[in-house]
Amino acid sequence: MDIRAIAAGLAFAFMWSSAFTSARIIVAAAPPLTALSLRFLISGLLGVLIARMLGQSWRLSRGQWRATIIFGICQNALYLGLNFVAMQTIEASLAAIIASTMPLLVALAGWALFGERVGFLGMIGLLAGLIGVVIIMGARLQGGIDMTGLALCVMGVIALTFATLMVRGATSGGNFLMIVGLQMLVGSAVLGIAAAATESVEVAWSWQLVAAFVYTTLIPGLAATLVWFRLVNRIGAVKAATFHFLNPFLGVAIAAAILGESLGLREIAGVAVIAGGILAVQLSKQKPSPRR
Repeated sequence: MDIRAIAAGLAFAFMWSSAFTSARIIVAAAPPLTALSLRFLISGLLGVLIARMLGQSWRLSRGQWRATIIFGICQNALYLGLNFVAMQTIEASLAAIIASTMPLLVALAGWALFGERVGFLGMIGLLAGLIGVVIIMGARLQGGIDMTGLALCVMGVIALTFATLMVRGATSGGNFLMIVGLQMLVGSAVLGIAAAATESVEVAWSWQLVAAFVYTTLIPGLAATLVWFRLVNRIGAVKAATFHFLNPFLGVAIAAAILGESLGLREIAGVAVIAGGILAVQLSKQKPSPRR
């Protein structure tokens, strides 16, 4: 892994983790589903436009359309929609920690449901991730937490785990950025329907809201996808996924720096254990280099 790949991996992890802080700012001032629907509409149109400029086609295979619809609904509408609603009552750092457990849940579900081999290191990682979650949840429950918001975050990460398991490999065959752009438009449509049925548009305008919305739309929403695409092309999906172990740390650090959220020593220890578990699971998936 060269220096450019490391820089791209760090950039992706930072952009992904920062989305929770900017989302927290948005939902404090605007209806969450309406704001997220608009974000995906803009990001999706930009993604499709860039894909067309790169020569990609929207004539997708059946598997690609399946992946587009499932991910558009499960990732963009359910996972992020539930997280946006939840962050009206829970902190961005907690939402980031729960979401960052997705690689652990995918590995656990793959082993339990499909009999996929995890290996000793992977099992250690899954156990560490579980212990880390227990540590953090124990500390948060003692300090008081909105259980509805917590439940929404858990439901969201389960939806993302389901989508990841159902469409693995279905996006192969090119047109990656086009697929991502169309996924965003699918999510925008579903969220728009939900927002029209449940929300009234009342916005407390401020420069912080505008800055957070623009940042969320362009950086985690679009730039992170482009960086991830380049990173996977450079070093492969398995090695690229190793950078997910940074997400718990960065999600907490960014929320603390910008929003002033704080964590106790037990919670910091839990974040470290989860990060170690994610790293162990991802490393267990890598094939050893052939000896020369």
